[in-house]
Amino acid sequence: KEAAARIYATTDAQRGALRRVADEEGYTTFVIPDDVGGRFSVFTPVGLLPIAAAGIDVAALLDGAVAMRGTASVDDVERNPALRYAQLRDALYRSGRQIEVLASFHPPLTYVAEWWKQLFGESEGKNGKGIFPASVSNTTDLHSMGQYIQDGERRLFETFLFSETAGPDIEVPSSVDDTDGLNFLAGSSFAEVNANALRGTALAHREGGVPNATILLPGITAESIGALLYFFETAVALGGYALGVNPFDQPGV
Repeated sequence: KEAAARIYATTDAQRGALRRVADEEGYTTFVIPDDVGGRFSVFTPVGLLPIAAAGIDVAALLDGAVAMRGTASVDDVERNPALRYAQLRDALYRSGRQIEVLASFHPPLTYVAEWWKQLFGESEGKNGKGIFPASVSNTTDLHSMGQYIQDGERRLFETFLFSETAGPDIEVPSSVDDTDGLNFLAGSSFAEVNANALRGTALAHREGGVPNATILLPGITAESIGALLYFFETAVALGGYALGVNPFDQPGV
């Protein structure tokens, strides 16, 4: 009886195994809307309950999404970043770029990229169409996948996720004898080093024949992540319609 008071379930309103168990055991439940697919469910209890349990500010997350909803409703490509991103992806796809690599330079964004792959793969990959979504975590993957991006097949393009204000404000120390040859970095913050790694990567890959763009976040906060998630959800809907597919079903799953 005590366990039942500590368990919360997100489930269908009427049917399913978890609904039956929750009703029998008396669990508190939160309902998943019938008309929201799993990959779009982050702003339903499916996403919000664990986000809240993790101690993240759900209200701020939703504030960010609401703000982006207003921005992403503007019928002007210069003022609507979701529309601009969707148009860029569509133009690159029609020019023969069939793979998009989402490259994050911050460990906290790694699982945003994992969600992004499901969102775009399930939404666009239909009827023999769609951009294949892949992701890398930089700077770690510059020594592995970076080789392919630099010198492999030229059928891909790259989107960077970056925030110049993210990370600890720690300066690189100097070494008396400079045995590692890295004293040229002394006095720079880790955030500055990371920003220059992004710039160098973007330049090298562009010179290597890989078009790339950067999604620049004002910070890695609940509000900015809420805006980013809504941005991607809007962009993938626009992209699906541009391809001539339904971005909200998943017949091949």
